[in-house]
Amino acid sequence: MSEAQANIGVVGLAAMGASLARNLAHKGNTVAVYNRHYSRTETLIDKHGDEGKFVPAKTLEEFVASLTKPRTAIIMVKAGEPTDDMINALADLMEPGDIIVDCGNAYYKDTMRREKAIRARGLHFVGCGVSGGEEGALKGPSMMPGGTKESWKTLGPILESISAKAEGEPCVTHIGSDGAGHFVKMVHNGIEYSDMQLIAESYDLMRRGLGMEPSEIGDLFEEWNKTELNSYLIEITAEVLHHVDKKTGKPFIDVVLDHAGMKGTGTWTVQTALSLGVPVTGIAEAVFARGLSSQTELRAEAAKQGLEGPSEVVPMPLEERQAFINDIREALYASKIVAYAQGFNEISEAAKEYGWDIDLAAVARIWRGGCIIRAQFLNRISEAFESGEANVSLLFAPYFKDAVETVQRSWRRVISRAISFGIPMPVFSSSLAYYDGLRSKRLPAALIQGQRDLFGAHTYQRVDEPGVFHTLWTEEGQEEIKQS
Repeated sequence: MSEAQANIGVVGLAAMGASLARNLAHKGNTVAVYNRHYSRTETLIDKHGDEGKFVPAKTLEEFVASLTKPRTAIIMVKAGEPTDDMINALADLMEPGDIIVDCGNAYYKDTMRREKAIRARGLHFVGCGVSGGEEGALKGPSMMPGGTKESWKTLGPILESISAKAEGEPCVTHIGSDGAGHFVKMVHNGIEYSDMQLIAESYDLMRRGLGMEPSEIGDLFEEWNKTELNSYLIEITAEVLHHVDKKTGKPFIDVVLDHAGMKGTGTWTVQTALSLGVPVTGIAEAVFARGLSSQTELRAEAAKQGLEGPSEVVPMPLEERQAFINDIREALYASKIVAYAQGFNEISEAAKEYGWDIDLAAVARIWRGGCIIRAQFLNRISEAFESGEANVSLLFAPYFKDAVETVQRSWRRVISRAISFGIPMPVFSSSLAYYDGLRSKRLPAALIQGQRDLFGAHTYQRVDEPGVFHTLWTEEGQEEIKQS
């Protein structure tokens, strides 16, 4: 058996696990490493063994024995049953007070189930969201751990050592109990879906609506990255649009199949929002847009059918074109604010539902570095939650309220022009509809309640009197009765 000497261990040494193990070693941790197939462990040690202190193990028993108490093991294995199997195998070898950390992309309800089962065995289970991909895992990710406060005492300094830093602050914080960490990571990914689709819609409008070339649009995104839109996604968009395919010499974007994949976190965000009764319209439309992109047979049939749309786009005069490009930038910013507002609303409602004490200002701060949605305006978001100005909605915080009100005319012009071009803008449009819904003094839901009461006796409430009412629609005089 190995002598206990490692303060942290990593199980699962595929791309993400190996990168995380190396990051831990770079920051002065002694890292136990184990993989079901020992060849991966050997590869890690052969290629990177001189980067820090590693303790390789051939068996899980050796791995656990090499950890100092409280034993702390990070698992980076395939989601689902393999994760459950590894959690149980580790728990069988561990002692009360030891810590198992799942850094995979797990569904938060699975994390809640696992945490409950492991807690009953006297161990700590931490579901930890990790954002930043393979590069982030190696150089510094944004990390969102849940679990007990007691486990954070041991795990916190380790995660702080490897996380990304934003203005000198580690991009990791204790999110809350049981599934809180994986929930926040799920919503992070949902916002990411919306953000990416908004950028794609902006590109589409400039490419098809204005006839601009990819490199020209890439130049614009480079310029936009120097404005309030400064973010990782805007930065890499410029890089993708400037890239030329070596095989064909064509713009890279033109040789990529327009079928966007997804791994489930966006769908989970929308499904969970529905169960909580929280509208996340921009995120939902982004998920549906990816779904439509994958409906290749349906789209091929639509092409055969020759569905009619607007005639060819008439080129704009240069001055009008420049003004419209600025409208797109402003509309993109407004829609982005809505995506974050909806995402934070979902986190807030889930915290109430599950009893999580989540610091939304801290969440915004840890998203400033390492993660995919890192952006300059997260400082503003953090300040808005810290001051209490965004407690009801980010859209009501003075800075963001003013930002959206200032550009809302540009937002409307962009969507109107896109409709006239026949270019779909699902997230731009749904984001504006959400904003208009919020500011409407009265919504048509009154009519829906009337319909529901007529066909299903579902009752309704009145504006002038408290209580629940039902109208006897089929009886003469249609008498109204108060039910409570």
